Amino acid sequence: MFLTSSKRPIDPELKNIVEDIEQKSPSLSVLAARQLRYCVFQTSIKIEISKSRQLNILEDFIFRAGIEFDPLPTEDELATVLGLDPIFIKNTTATLRNLHTLETETKSVIKLTSVGQEFYRDRSVPEAPEPKTIYAISEPLNNSLSLKSSPIEEREINHLQDLTDYVIVDDNINRVSRLSLSELRKLLIQNPDLEFHSPENGKFVTSFKAGDITETIWKTLSLIVIFDVLENVFRIQAREGKRVFWLDDLLAKDKINLNALCQLTDEEINNWGERIADRKNAEVEKRVEIIRQKALDNLRQQQQQSSSESINIEAGTAVQLRGGKISQELANILDSAQHQVLIYSPWISAKVVNDRFIKRLQNLANKGVWILIGYGIAQSEKEEERPIPEQVKEQLQSILTKEGISAVQAFWLGGSHAKELIVDRKVHLLGSNNLLSFRASSGLWDESVYKVTIPEQVQQAYEFYARRFKAKAEELWNISLENKNIELATQALCLWGALGMEEMALIQIKANDWEELYSVWISLVRQGIRAEKILPDSACFQQLKGLEQLSEQNSIKKSNKTYNL
Repeated sequence: MFLTSSKRPIDPELKNIVEDIEQKSPSLSVLAARQLRYCVFQTSIKIEISKSRQLNILEDFIFRAGIEFDPLPTEDELATVLGLDPIFIKNTTATLRNLHTLETETKSVIKLTSVGQEFYRDRSVPEAPEPKTIYAISEPLNNSLSLKSSPIEEREINHLQDLTDYVIVDDNINRVSRLSLSELRKLLIQNPDLEFHSPENGKFVTSFKAGDITETIWKTLSLIVIFDVLENVFRIQAREGKRVFWLDDLLAKDKINLNALCQLTDEEINNWGERIADRKNAEVEKRVEIIRQKALDNLRQQQQQSSSESINIEAGTAVQLRGGKISQELANILDSAQHQVLIYSPWISAKVVNDRFIKRLQNLANKGVWILIGYGIAQSEKEEERPIPEQVKEQLQSILTKEGISAVQAFWLGGSHAKELIVDRKVHLLGSNNLLSFRASSGLWDESVYKVTIPEQVQQAYEFYARRFKAKAEELWNISLENKNIELATQALCLWGALGMEEMALIQIKANDWEELYSVWISLVRQGIRAEKILPDSACFQQLKGLEQLSEQNSIKKSNKTYNL
């Protein structure tokens, strides 16, 4: 039995949030929800904002001299070259130094600062700066630094327990003193509410100075301990107002005291995980039992009919297959796929996933079909006694779409002995036959598989596995962001594409400003268009047209239609 609400440490203020999480995602179960207090550090920053104007002739000569002359000239030397009174040069350089475009260390030598070089590239110069005060917020919990236009007000929240009672927070915070001008500008651009630095509008932050005093500000943070039924893992969600983020990396590094948060011992937590695994397999068995009963009903109905009055059992029904018929039916169903193939098998062997099988999958990829493969029976990948052979893994990874991206997404999901195949969300095979690790023959009388075409049952099975693959995509994406790993990010995008979540993929790319991945996303959409899964008037297609400059011109023809990408 699972813990009841009365036995879980859930603060009353978070009760509705917990109910919402569990109702929206049946695969998630909350073990604890606590409101705590944690501190951030606030520092004022004085910035100078300048608008740009065109260089005049004398400023242009001075800037050019500060870049092109070798050695760099003094003010008097430049005045001699230009045939001018040195007072004109010195008055202009003094103004340019006040605008932070010329170095001030050696006043007589003309040398451009990085700001001056930036303006000179646009043949412009800043006007007199306007001062503003902003506030930098250093957050040790996720080692982040953000900027705000107004200060955070101190609140009295001493009645809450300290976050550090449960979480080890590193002291290597992202301090303001380490900021460079370019880093400050980047932070300003990332915050759309702070329109102080906008080069496209001729608006620049030319200098800044951090205040000497840093305030400690206490804030309220909610920690929610979630157990993912499908992935058999714990996750820690943090909430601060409307902001939601995850602390899974801290949990993986043993920096979160799960026992204290949940008020459970290690043994109780392990027992919880085992019960969840049993529940997950019980869900599969429940679906199998329903389908088995429907197949028996169909068989009885057939036996009651004469041979001349046989009924159609192929559409909207469940039928049982045995022995040698399984392999042939598996091949026929695979070959019929138009959009998506989803397979779960406890193990994968080279005897089944051989050259002939790989060729069959490549033919599907050529048609624009995505193939999703989940495998694993142990509770962790390290405990798997029969891992996927490296040769098979490499062969699956080598199956590419015509757009050059991986068509097969094969991942260890673990914790399940199910053997299931779902094609185009229309046909579902499930039973005792290990689809990817053992070849059924006419002599294997104990092997049986149910072929299901009942829409409701097929959809239930699809949603069960789609949730697991979505969780895997999110896991890969979060790891890729943390390590800036483009390979893992591409795998996450391909998983989203295989699940028909191209818009989600684009949202994540934009939100994290990862321009290198736009070409991958365009390839995902191209495949969808080629397979006629994405229609010309869909939101994805419109987004694609807006990004067409990021990819070479290409034309896709399908069913007498031409799409210029």
